[in-house]
Amino acid sequence: MTPSPLLYADTHASADMLYFGRVEVHDPFIALGVGGKKITVQSALEFGRVKKTGGFDVVLPREKWLARAQELYGPKAGVAEIIAALAAHYRLRYFRVPDDFPASLYVKLTKLGLRLTFADGLLFPEREIKSDWEADCIREGNRLCTVGYTVAEKILRAAKIKGRSLIYRGKPLTSESLRFALETAIAEQGGNPQDTIVAGGNQACDPHDRGSGPLRPHELIIIDIFPRVVKTGYFGDMTRTYLKGRASAAQRKLVATVREAQLRATKTIRAGVDGRKVHQAVTDCFAAAGYVTRQTKNGAVGFIHGTGHGLGLAVHDPGRMSAAVSYPLKKGSVMTVEPGLYYPGLGGCRWEDVVQVTATGSKPLSKYPYNWEIR
Repeated sequence: MTPSPLLYADTHASADMLYFGRVEVHDPFIALGVGGKKITVQSALEFGRVKKTGGFDVVLPREKWLARAQELYGPKAGVAEIIAALAAHYRLRYFRVPDDFPASLYVKLTKLGLRLTFADGLLFPEREIKSDWEADCIREGNRLCTVGYTVAEKILRAAKIKGRSLIYRGKPLTSESLRFALETAIAEQGGNPQDTIVAGGNQACDPHDRGSGPLRPHELIIIDIFPRVVKTGYFGDMTRTYLKGRASAAQRKLVATVREAQLRATKTIRAGVDGRKVHQAVTDCFAAAGYVTRQTKNGAVGFIHGTGHGLGLAVHDPGRMSAAVSYPLKKGSVMTVEPGLYYPGLGGCRWEDVVQVTATGSKPLSKYPYNWEIR
């Protein structure tokens, strides 16, 4: 018999909790499964809202269950004792918990006689396969990304080149100012953009450098946007590369090659294909074009990350396409496709879109042009 799931977390820290209860609660709370029903314990502050808008079958008052735990275990009873009281009430002794379950709570519960086993992977394996509704939620997240790109392109078009500077509204255009403008537009339409990457020149050669300082003309600029849809909690994730000014022949070849690699990866995707094979399609494309990945004294250059990852209630949901992990793709899973090349002195380029895996291929959940060179 599969043990009942047990969670103690807030929904910002735990995608599992948001998936389980379908309601946001910003403080950690108790949730468990009992005979196919979803049960939670909520304080008076959250009780009415969770009962009205959440996906739980039973919402119990924390105050009542704390009093019961104190009767059973003494006046210092807390979260562990409430869970133990619930377990006794529902005649449960064995629970399955997520791999990031709080260590101190784990110790207390085992001392109280409960048996806990870690999921050793997904607590809810079904979370990997997205329903049509979930796919629409992710599509909305990607629409919010396009809102940001529309703003970024408008600003880059309006910016004037003066020597080594881009001037916008009388001031140097910076990563910070461009990021603020596009994030504001996304927030106005119901998104929560965080850690958006706007990185130009050599900064763009470190894929997770958020970017800082002045953006320069004739340099490649990577903009990676991954907003959370406030209403549903699902993420979008897209990347576009830009250049304000005139690109060199080497820059044009780099950008064209990354786009070709993305197309090859997308054509390789289908249910049952190992993510390693998709990644290999990208590395083969880069190798054929003469782009070498190597380690230097200042870090790695070339193609230095995986081809894609799962996307959903977490930016990095289950699913990987990389050389490091064998991962057969599943029908209904949602994956990013984001090859990139990074060479300090030349620049960095990354194209990223999102697809849902089908039996015979994939269907796009993102769409936006690849018009990257802005005069």
